Amino acid sequence: MRFRSMAAALLGALTTTLAAHAQTKWDLPAAYPANNFHTENLAQFAADVDKATGGKLKIQVHANASLFKANEIKRAVQGGQAQIGEVLLANFANEAPIYALDGIPFLASSYAEAKLLYDAQRPVLDKQLGTQGMKLLFSVPWPPQGIYTKKLINSVADMRGIKWRAYSPATAKIAELIGAQPVTIQAAELSQALATGVVESYMSSGSTGYDSKTYEHIKNWYDTQAWLPKNAVLVNKKAFDALDKPTQDAVLKAAADAELRGWKISQEKNDWYKNALTEKGMTIHRPHAKLKADLKQVGDIMLADWEKTAGAENVAVVQAYKKAQAAMPAPKN
Repeated sequence: MRFRSMAAALLGALTTTLAAHAQTKWDLPAAYPANNFHTENLAQFAADVDKATGGKLKIQVHANASLFKANEIKRAVQGGQAQIGEVLLANFANEAPIYALDGIPFLASSYAEAKLLYDAQRPVLDKQLGTQGMKLLFSVPWPPQGIYTKKLINSVADMRGIKWRAYSPATAKIAELIGAQPVTIQAAELSQALATGVVESYMSSGSTGYDSKTYEHIKNWYDTQAWLPKNAVLVNKKAFDALDKPTQDAVLKAAADAELRGWKISQEKNDWYKNALTEKGMTIHRPHAKLKADLKQVGDIMLADWEKTAGAENVAVVQAYKKAQAAMPAPKN
């Protein structure tokens, strides 16, 4: 009897061990609230992977910078502290020129243009991330960026000296060029910064304004449609390579689906966010022609500065994008 009990215990332990080895668990840190469309898309991606692999690969999404802060996620994935993570590419402009393209005003200011830019960027993004031990799974844009401000503005001159939220090198550079006072604030800290008066203006999408309840503190949003920064979902290459081929294929298929779904949802939510902000008491302004012209000049300066140091391979990305942009059909009236 004792022998049988020991055998049963060993068998049970072996079964548990095999089951543990059969299932892989990944952590996916994200910087935005659970009800943000990016995070909801990540949750669907994780569910799709779970279903496609029969539970073999479990991905847990950690929303709202609960596992790592926004600016820590890329390093966490690169170092293997997290197997997979979502980052805002423009946050890492100081690391590589290819990331900076996501924050240059009026380079790509519509979904169609943003997609052309992404298609031109993708090979260089893949190469850059590969040198850092990572792989790009998919990318989804934010809605077009506008300006949140307490006071009415008609030109860049009206923003001089304003306390401006900077969340990336690009938005800090914009502050410098328009004479604003940059304050580094990540998304998860924005509501508190607005409530305490640490910032009084910033540039972002309708999505950020809604998620952070900016309408409780600021009543004006200028729909400048300046650019569409992208979130990218990165995976640690060693973690990905450790998966068997069917599981890898399931991840890549779920990622492709998430990218298509995410672009569609972003575009659909753009008008929804603007309507929601209006319902919360915010006024959506069409920017004055002088303001748009001033911001376009800021974008031209930033692009020219970028091209001086970006290198031939990165400059070729912009050239390819502009060639594709020129071939776009004219928008219908």
